[in-house]
Amino acid sequence: MTGTLVNVAAVLAGGTIGLIFHSRLPARYSRIVFMAIGLFTLFLGFFLAMRTSNFLIMIFSLVLGSLSGEFLQIDLRMDLLGQKLKRLTGGKSARFSEGFVTAFLLFCMGSMTVLGAFEEGLGGEPNLLFAKSLLDGVSSIALAAALGAGVLFSVIPLFIYQGGLTLLAATLGDLFADSVVNEMTAVGGVLLIGLGITILEIKKIPVLNMIPSLIFAVVLAYVFL
Repeated sequence: MTGTLVNVAAVLAGGTIGLIFHSRLPARYSRIVFMAIGLFTLFLGFFLAMRTSNFLIMIFSLVLGSLSGEFLQIDLRMDLLGQKLKRLTGGKSARFSEGFVTAFLLFCMGSMTVLGAFEEGLGGEPNLLFAKSLLDGVSSIALAAALGAGVLFSVIPLFIYQGGLTLLAATLGDLFADSVVNEMTAVGGVLLIGLGITILEIKKIPVLNMIPSLIFAVVLAYVFL
């Protein structure tokens, strides 16, 4: 899992730099950076969502995944985890949990996460994850500058999710055709649209409760495509 470890290190390094700016950055600069991140997240979400080849798979994945996530209360549990980490580390940022969740979703919902993890898991060089590490490292500077220390702790679910995908690919990678990966990526794009809307404070969408949609996308695409 070399690629994932490098990715984690890049986020920690970028987040640390961002925290240095966070303590010195006037509030109005933090707000405009946050808005820029929100707009980019919307763009990335729409770009990835267009990779779907079957809108029925997408809608059923989102509906079934959202119902499952709401039942499991993933959003609430992640928020409680963020608050617990904040207490354990003595964090003072009011946006600790927001930074934790936002960074995790941004770093994990893109196609480079899935494709890069599969590339390494299937025995290739983790070139995609190295490229993703550079992008995430730069992004974490802006995120930490706007949202604080919670961004650093997003490496915990990042390591579990991306590392888990790598191990899954090493074990079952031959079962995942490009069409399956594309549908999973497209559903992840829709989740990023929801995240962008939340970041821009248009409407708060419990994106974490929709995370199981990714699993349903894989299952439905594998069965019907």
